[in-house]
Amino acid sequence: MKYLVIGLGNIGQEYSDTRHNVGFMIADAWAKEVAAGFSNLRLAYYTEFAFKGKKIYLIKPTTYMNLSGKALNFWMQELKVPIENILVLVDDLALPFGTIRLKPKGSAAGHNGLKSIESVLESQDYARLRFGVGDNFPKGRQVDFVLSGFDDDEQSELPALIDTSVEIIKSFITSGAELTMTKFNK
Repeated sequence: MKYLVIGLGNIGQEYSDTRHNVGFMIADAWAKEVAAGFSNLRLAYYTEFAFKGKKIYLIKPTTYMNLSGKALNFWMQELKVPIENILVLVDDLALPFGTIRLKPKGSAAGHNGLKSIESVLESQDYARLRFGVGDNFPKGRQVDFVLSGFDDDEQSELPALIDTSVEIIKSFITSGAELTMTKFNK
């Protein structure tokens, strides 16, 4: 069994600790846990490893958020991973900070990275781990908000939330979406 896990974010130091890059942060945390290093390959930072008898491909697109679908589609085709074995790690303005939800499918809900994936796959039927980053911004300032860093009080909670996100990914791979949602979606 093969799984493709794609952390969404933007490359470049200026984006590294922003809310929009939480997908990268989660991917980095899991790679670090299994001592896997990323290589800069076609359209993505890429690593692979075995987990509980399954082959895991972990990517962070180098296409920037708005073209994430291009990287996902390339690696999905290249590695021959079926859509049901794909998990996208994404920031979500609609969820309060500290809320993490696994969804087996759904709309892009205005997220440009998910819109890109949806348009390339011509489907909404892929799993996503939605990491709540809150919505504490003035009207019309959501871009500034997602491209800003986490507040000091959020920073202290971030490592535990990222660890929980990694546990959700592992559960998705070993137990499937339904059991994982029952266990983690509160």
